[in-house]
Formats: sequence, structure tokens, C-alpha cells
Amino acid sequence: MSNIVAAGSVSEFFVDMVDDAIKARRVEASPAATHYIVGLLSDFAKPDARAEETLDRPLTFLLDEALHTPNVGERFEKLRSLGDGILYSSGFFGGHFAARGVDSKYIIGLGATAYENAGALMVSPAARGESTLDVFRELAAKFAAFVAVLTDVADATVAQGIQSSKNLVKLYERWLRTRSNRLADALSSHGFVTPRGTGGAAS
Repeated sequence: MSNIVAAGSVSEFFVDMVDDAIKARRVEASPAATHYIVGLLSDFAKPDARAEETLDRPLTFLLDEALHTPNVGERFEKLRSLGDGILYSSGFFGGHFAARGVDSKYIIGLGATAYENAGALMVSPAARGESTLDVFRELAAKFAAFVAVLTDVADATVAQGIQSSKNLVKLYERWLRTRSNRLADALSSHGFVTPRGTGGAAS
């Protein structure tokens, strides 16, 4: 976390990373969506039960529970939180779902559905803000692309956090799963030789 502290704030730490990942992935993202993702990363950098719940509880159960919450305000928060949790978990802990044999397209579909339904509850653009409504529509429509963006951010975060041999092992294990060129660069700087051109975008 030392790099985050040195950046002055958690948000500042993620701004450049998100911008770089969006450009590298050639994702057409609105400023509002970019700002939302930076905020999401900043929130999840602190202790938060949402990611843990997303990883521990069946996602279909969480979605069904959210959709059937009687209070509209609570329903919106549950749907938004579920979308956030799936987006973050898919980007940072995608291997967790793969290890359970859960198809990534299925996970992406659940996350997109959560955001789409959250946006649908915001029926008063004048009261909520049209741009906010558009953000959830955009997050739902481009959910897979934003998962890829967060995966790149996760790779960059891991690559910058090598402070011990244990972290180096974690870096190598993540590279084995993702074949990220960014992680390959970080490994190379520590004497590892890895095949290139087989992974995600590098900055």
C-alpha cells in the first residue's frame, strides 16, 4: 500500500492506472464511467464486505435477493453493490471464479444485469441526474470491457507491490493465470524470463 500512500490519495493512485488501461484496451468510456470506476477502486482499497460477500455467496442468490427487495432505495443499493462487487472481483480475483468452474460469461452477465436493473430504478433523471443514469447503462453494456480494464489495473497494482519474495511468488502465480505482459515486465526486472506476446495489454 506504500505506493498508494505516496500518491497522496487512493483516488489519485488509481486515476492514471485506469486511464492507461482504458487507452490500452481501446475502451470507449465516458468521463463519468471512468470517474465511477476510479471511485469503485478507491472504495474497495479499504476494508469492504462487498467483495468478500461476492466471493463467498452464490451470485444468483445475491441477485435474486436484490431484485426482490421491497424497498426501492434498498433494492437499488443492493443491485449497485452487487454490480460493483462482481466487477471488482472479476478484475482482481477472476481466478477465484475460474477455480470454481464458473464461466466468465455467466459472471459478466450477472454483473451487467445488476447494473442494468439498478439504472432502471432511477426513473427520475431530473432528480438523480441523467449522467448518473447513463453511467449504469454504460457499465452494463460494456461490463466485459470494464472487467478487462480492472484486470489490467490489478496487474499494475501487483507489479508495483513487489516488496518480498512472497509477493514475487504471488506475482508469478498471477502471471501464470493471466499471461499479462505488464506482469511479465515486472518479473523480468527481477530476473525471470517469461514468454511474451501471449497476454494482456501492457502499458
